[in-house]
Amino acid sequence: MTNSSENPWKASVLTLFPDAFPGVLGASIIGGAEKSGIWQLETVDIRDFSVNRHRTVDSTPAGGGPGMVLKPDVAAKAIDSVATASDSRPLIYLTPRGKPLTQYRVKALAKGPGLIVFCGRFEGLDQRVIEARQMEEISIGDFVLAGGEVAAQAMIEACVRLLPGVLGDLDSTTEESFEDGLLEYPLYTKPREFEGRTIPDVLLSGDHKKIAEWRRKQQIEITKARRPDLIDTSEHGDDHERD
Repeated sequence: MTNSSENPWKASVLTLFPDAFPGVLGASIIGGAEKSGIWQLETVDIRDFSVNRHRTVDSTPAGGGPGMVLKPDVAAKAIDSVATASDSRPLIYLTPRGKPLTQYRVKALAKGPGLIVFCGRFEGLDQRVIEARQMEEISIGDFVLAGGEVAAQAMIEACVRLLPGVLGDLDSTTEESFEDGLLEYPLYTKPREFEGRTIPDVLLSGDHKKIAEWRRKQQIEITKARRPDLIDTSEHGDDHERD
């Protein structure tokens, strides 16, 4: 898909805190890309779909337990206000129990028309609306946040930076971590010496073949030390999950 000002990539965020947006999405090249029409950001206040005058959006969990759960009727109305039958964008629920977000999935999302993100709060969202609206559950890491707003901004930024026209140097996205199943090699710049540490001689040699070999070796060593699971995936020729 080609994104343009006539048909921009669009992110719709359903949240209890619309004032949290655009946040970092309004800064730097990401914010500039929105201003230029490459992509659009829409926020929807979930509380606007409460069924009572108190704007209640949650209730106690069935079966007992701590915390509160987002109500299915309120969530469904909020979702249905955005995710119409003609909207082909994936509906994503950000939750720690979701499938890990990978660069492969980010690239697929960036090639599509955009996404709809539901930001959870409290203990989570009623399972019935997750199933009824066929929500894709995604996690940005093995940790718990107070809500999905930060996770939504991270995921949207990861997608937007891959859109045509956002980054000036397209080559900069091909040598990053995860692009070939490995972590990125170390980076250096001027000055040549810093606090007794020097730039590796090979990087100043002008020998592009040796530089490429050195960088590849560094990628493998760093990945083995920090993310051996990626080495296993890369060795089997499976560049992350393909589903």
